[in-house]
Amino acid sequence: MYLDVKILGSGFLEPVRLCDAAAVTERDGVDAIIDQWAAERPDLETLAMAVFGRIYRAARVAGDAQERFHARFGITRADFDVLATLRRAGGPDGLSPGRLTAEMMLSSGGTTSRLDRLEKAGHIVRTPDPADRRALQVRLTDGGRALIDEAVGAGLEQQQQMLAGLPEDRLRRIADDLRDVLASVERHAAEGERAPVARE
Repeated sequence: MYLDVKILGSGFLEPVRLCDAAAVTERDGVDAIIDQWAAERPDLETLAMAVFGRIYRAARVAGDAQERFHARFGITRADFDVLATLRRAGGPDGLSPGRLTAEMMLSSGGTTSRLDRLEKAGHIVRTPDPADRRALQVRLTDGGRALIDEAVGAGLEQQQQMLAGLPEDRLRRIADDLRDVLASVERHAAEGERAPVARE
């Protein structure tokens, strides 16, 4: 276990527990994959693989767990994404389908089928936009609002339990680092979309 110290007002030193050494040094499946590549292709730089491999695996495991969790509320993870986006938008007017798609946290694919399913279940309604009768607004019903309020609170508790072995200050550093990773990936993706297509 790693220890540090902080100086108290009295001048005494108090030991501070930072983290468990086993939590830092324990190897995982991504390490095994990187070792295999190192043996077969020692010329490859695999640091990015170490980062993305763990992001992919964490997302898959957590996503599967949340899918099972959301099933308790009679919704899928994709349904939750729609309801949560509408709920955090606030206000009684809802969102247009286009804005809803743009603001969802997960994939925006299949939005129309999600809306059809949620409307049939009574969680949302689609009504004409008062400012443009040709357009629609999507908003939560009272039942949909009650459902997402319960599901989001319980879901956050589940996420906190999955991260319970990590101290809060470390989680904040991880969140900051992942923000930088996401910004770098999105910037690279945007540059790739703007790059001219090579023609023969």
